[in-house]
Amino acid sequence: MPPALRYLTAGESHGSGLVAVIDGFPAGVRVDVEAINRELRRRQGGYGRGGRQKLEHDAVEVVSGLWHGVTLGSPIALLIRNRDAKLERLQELPRPRPGHADLSGALKYEDGIRPILERASARETAARVAVGALCAQLLAQFNIRCFGFVVELGGIRAEPVPGDLDRWRTVRDASPVYSLNPEADRRIVAAIDEAANAGDTLGGIVEVHVYGLPYGLGSHIQWDRKLRGRIAQGLLSIQAFWGVEFGLGFEAARRRGSEVHDPIRFDPDLVETPALGFVRPTNHAGGIEGGMTNAQPLIVRAAKKPISTLRRPLESVNLETLQPMRASYERSDVCAVPAASVIAENVVAFHVAEAFLERFGSDSLSQIARNYESYHRAMSTRLMDRWRAGTEPREETIQEEGDAE
Repeated sequence: MPPALRYLTAGESHGSGLVAVIDGFPAGVRVDVEAINRELRRRQGGYGRGGRQKLEHDAVEVVSGLWHGVTLGSPIALLIRNRDAKLERLQELPRPRPGHADLSGALKYEDGIRPILERASARETAARVAVGALCAQLLAQFNIRCFGFVVELGGIRAEPVPGDLDRWRTVRDASPVYSLNPEADRRIVAAIDEAANAGDTLGGIVEVHVYGLPYGLGSHIQWDRKLRGRIAQGLLSIQAFWGVEFGLGFEAARRRGSEVHDPIRFDPDLVETPALGFVRPTNHAGGIEGGMTNAQPLIVRAAKKPISTLRRPLESVNLETLQPMRASYERSDVCAVPAASVIAENVVAFHVAEAFLERFGSDSLSQIARNYESYHRAMSTRLMDRWRAGTEPREETIQEEGDAE
């Protein structure tokens, strides 16, 4: 049985454009195309990007699946045209770049490097951002919000300043590197400039939070239904993403269990919230236990390695002569970690939406809303009944001496 929501992308870096086809998106969702375009512009921004971003002005065209701006329930096709379309004029690259798909792909398909790099390019992520931005609009109908930012770049930590999500959004959108620490921004920008002058590139770590999640997205039943695994697979499929961790991540392996697991409490005043009254003083699990959401904020981090294309290339081999030469150079960025935070945010949005539709239905927005509201109403009523029963005075039974075994 296919998943409730799925998509495919097509297109080459310098081809005529990128296409995404989304299947399983419910009917009845009014689509804000400009909101998708804002995410595409954010993906093109951030300090350290190269000249390609000045040429492209990414904007999405909805080719199918809408009627009067509202989704039909049929497949949605999104098109992002490339202004820098020149694939037919480009020449082959004879020397593979270390760290890129060039060599493995050329040997696998018994073809040149150009066909590999055109599809392997991170340009493809523009289509994935468009898909995720559409899914974020579905999640917003249920007050679920995704938020991505940079926590480290070039080895410089950018610890988030104190604040709520609204303040964080303001700080991030004013940051040249999409971090939540203006003080760290100055040092990060200087590090990017230093790498650029050296002909080198920088990587970093991005973090995504998801707020307003209900219980039970994902499943413990089978390995491929666990939400943590699905999100990890989605993030690790992004070009140059090298590692993923949730909550405490690897730090959890260094602590005792009593310092890792999140205690559970119940507050009847919060029973109407998505958490159904259950509260945690900590969120070391990052919002997922047993492959399912636990109504705490989902917190996931992903590491992005430095870009493979270097202005001062590393050693390589000429595939025509097999003689040593420096790797080929294609126009590239010095740093794309800020863009990576946008891509990660929208990839996570897709996987959360996928799990949400599996949990609450996928045919129409009105059906999903009924199922969602019915679940919360029934659960909150049941829990309050239990809480009242548990707090009622009970007659204590006095046990006669000698009765106990």
